[in-house]
Amino acid sequence: MTTETRVLSGRYRVDDLIGRGGMASVYRGYDQTLGRTVAIKILRADLAGDAAFRTRFRLEAQAASRMAHPTIVRVFDAGEDVEVGVDGNERPVPYIVMELVHGRLLKDVIAGGPVPIDDALRYVDGILEALEYSHRAGVVHRDIKPGNVMITDSGRIKVMDFGIARAVSDSSSTVAETTAIVGTAAYFSPEQAKGESVDARADLYSTGVVLYELLTGRPPFRGDTPVAVAYQHVSEAPVPPSELNDDVPRALDAVVLRALAKDPFQRPQDAAGFREDLDATVEGKEPTKRQMSALSNELYGPNPRQAAETARSLRQLSTDTTMRRTQPGPPVAWIWAGVAILAVLLVSVLLWVVQIQPSNDVPTAGRTIPDVVDMSYDQAVAALEEEDLSAKRVDVADESIAAGNVVRTTPGADTSVAVGQEVTVYVSTGADTATVPTLEGITESEARSALEAAGLSLGLVQRQPDPALTAGVVISASVASGIEVAKGTTVNLVVASGTVVINDYTQNYPVDVAQRELESDDKQLTVRTQEDPGCPATTPALVKTQSLAPGEVPVHSEITLTYCSGS
Repeated sequence: MTTETRVLSGRYRVDDLIGRGGMASVYRGYDQTLGRTVAIKILRADLAGDAAFRTRFRLEAQAASRMAHPTIVRVFDAGEDVEVGVDGNERPVPYIVMELVHGRLLKDVIAGGPVPIDDALRYVDGILEALEYSHRAGVVHRDIKPGNVMITDSGRIKVMDFGIARAVSDSSSTVAETTAIVGTAAYFSPEQAKGESVDARADLYSTGVVLYELLTGRPPFRGDTPVAVAYQHVSEAPVPPSELNDDVPRALDAVVLRALAKDPFQRPQDAAGFREDLDATVEGKEPTKRQMSALSNELYGPNPRQAAETARSLRQLSTDTTMRRTQPGPPVAWIWAGVAILAVLLVSVLLWVVQIQPSNDVPTAGRTIPDVVDMSYDQAVAALEEEDLSAKRVDVADESIAAGNVVRTTPGADTSVAVGQEVTVYVSTGADTATVPTLEGITESEARSALEAAGLSLGLVQRQPDPALTAGVVISASVASGIEVAKGTTVNLVVASGTVVINDYTQNYPVDVAQRELESDDKQLTVRTQEDPGCPATTPALVKTQSLAPGEVPVHSEITLTYCSGS
């Protein structure tokens, strides 16, 4: 008994299962229209039952499909089919069609322990290259983790599942629920763990977690439950990677700790900046221990482990068996005196740690910067003036904040500053836009140059037969010319293949029928007919041979049809 082959939407054949995750199953598939092998991700039935989720999922998948970059797994299509369940009722089957990548998941590489420093930097640089492109396109991944990164057989990085995490997280109400669907909480940013809105800097935090795990073989925070891990992301300082792996240079410690800053404004502000920080570690001078301590205090506050470190030093001293005696008898009194002194020091350190805990009280000579994000500039100035602070305006492009509203301030909200402090207020000018140039009728290379000059990106190039155009001439674009779009937007093209497809006319085709078809507007070929007196004539005259083989032939070709004319 054979199993019927499953075909989605009459186009995508579903073949063998190649992976299964918490959200979907992935199958090897075949696009019967374009004749190519693909990967097909089919969503879980419980997610598919939510109509609002299916809408969000389709929109996010469509946004991801506009991205075309070597470090990103391409999304070719997204759709919805139906299937009949065991209860006889129809149910929706949302799916996405992706590029099929041959290689290994990064999580399988990390499972073997810390990777060499050079490999770790190369892998993370590939992730950041993908994020640099996607963030320019306005797409935040939200679920960067080793399970969403592939290393191809040629050693390239491919990041997958762009946009899907947003559709899922918008459908979830709690950290625990989101974690069960999107992935492990080990890679959450603090703002994700707290359920706050996120931007591109959340992806940079998650990338910092991946870098930490590559260097040490383990994530910075671990716990028995996702909520316990999320709490650590929000409130605890990570151990520097070099304390877990002696091969990690302190220069990398500094980069990792800054990427894992709780405050997004203390992290690298974009993927390009993160990549520059990594590049600087290759030839840069390593920071001193004092500089590392200052950086840790800047990012995470006073170190709560100091008392524990002092206690551990005391235990190590009291159990050290390598010290040789220089006295004729056991110096018991001295040992007890030393223990007493260290005990006093320990108590002093504990008191110091308690006393330096940050206070919520603002000194009378100081002011607290109010949160003015998404206010109009005039409202922000008024709010700052109420705190006896001055404002300095800087305009920046931002797609997520309405033009004229505040994007952020420096210093940030809730920071204590002196009276009269000048606060830099970054005001949105809206999305940085560009006008789509006229692309139809020019060559593919000319179109690429025109898009780059306009600040746009060339996306998918689909080749299509057109009997009137030579190879490479643009037939149409996914965005009409003259339209204003955000800079970095990807524009897909349909270009002429320079060929037309002809049939096998030797299969009982009358000569006049074949000639009409070949000279039609769809083919536009030049047809010549030739008699063959060596074989008996038929009525009507049938094509015996054709000078061009069936399949694709160059446009405006000449073809000769031979037919029998003998007696």
